[in-house]
Amino acid sequence: MWQALQEFFESTGLYYFFQDDGWKNLVMILISLTLIYLAVFKKFEPYLLIPIGFAMLLVNIPNTGMFVETISIVDGEEVASYSGLLGFLYYGVKLGIYPPLIFLGIGATTDFGPLIANPKSMLLGAAAQVGIFLTFIGAIILGFSGPESASIGIIGGADGPTSILLASRLAPHLIGAISLAAYSYMALVPMIQPPIINLLTTKKERAIKMEQLREVKQTEKVIFPIIVSVVCMTFIPSSAPIIGMLMLGNLIKESNVVPNLTKTAGESLLYIITILLGLSIGATTMGSSFLRLETLMIIALGLFAFSVATASGVLGGKVMCKLTHGKVNPMIGAAGVSAVPMAARVVHIEGQKNDPNNYLLMHAMGPNVAGVIGSAIAAGLFLMFFM
Repeated sequence: MWQALQEFFESTGLYYFFQDDGWKNLVMILISLTLIYLAVFKKFEPYLLIPIGFAMLLVNIPNTGMFVETISIVDGEEVASYSGLLGFLYYGVKLGIYPPLIFLGIGATTDFGPLIANPKSMLLGAAAQVGIFLTFIGAIILGFSGPESASIGIIGGADGPTSILLASRLAPHLIGAISLAAYSYMALVPMIQPPIINLLTTKKERAIKMEQLREVKQTEKVIFPIIVSVVCMTFIPSSAPIIGMLMLGNLIKESNVVPNLTKTAGESLLYIITILLGLSIGATTMGSSFLRLETLMIIALGLFAFSVATASGVLGGKVMCKLTHGKVNPMIGAAGVSAVPMAARVVHIEGQKNDPNNYLLMHAMGPNVAGVIGSAIAAGLFLMFFM
């Protein structure tokens, strides 16, 4: 009788919690509950943190078999295969399917009008990418490999799907930590950016009002995604999955002839893929592989990347302010990170704190959508060098 009870106990997940790595699973379960709390009650990126947090909970309850990774040797090389419900869903990340489809949905909901109306804002989107490359160098110095450093650096773009796609290609063993860091800092944009903006700008600069943008014609909006696709993919072919899907989604939207496709791509498809992507990310956060020193280093480097990206964007805005003799509010440079539209909203709110009649949202959207393109190009460059 006692032996039967002992065998039953050892077959439960509860038994595993008392083994050597069991405490790691308990810690990850607490983290998963924290993510769910932040998503539900604090509304931090709820669309992604709820599936990520719950998948994290599922895989850290021992013996569920929800995500099983098997390593086999093929032609002298290690090859990973996956099983279990979340394991099968993870193939969408491993094969690079989910992130481009996310970009298809983003394109269908993005208005590139502010960028077309003010092409100079593309420079601010480029300036904000400095954080990516400085963090890449910093990660190299700290001992990460080139592909790992590239995957960590891209967190500075504040672009979750791009971070996931690059990590899945260059450093799949780090995808959980990189994804979690990227989406966490995206959610914390309203907390991280204002202190940096206020530190680097004067009250007079923050109060600068900008001229109203010109009206952009539909023809321009239709031609724009085609031109961007041709130029970007010609010079950086490896950016095709991200840029191609982003611009296809935008072309569908701006054509005004396929409203059902626009609605499907921007709503149903986007939310379905978001669920699948969130579950796949959460599945990679098992305590035994996630709770390591390098995870803490990645989270710290991610914060550094995002902070530097914000600062470099603001400094780029200050340069543009000087060159235009005070016609550009330097705060809009902070929106050069690709957290759309959160970063643009932060800039707008900071502007209204100084002057309630200062409307910067549309001006900030130019660098904001430019940042999406910029981070995709940066990812393409890393893929070109390390694949």
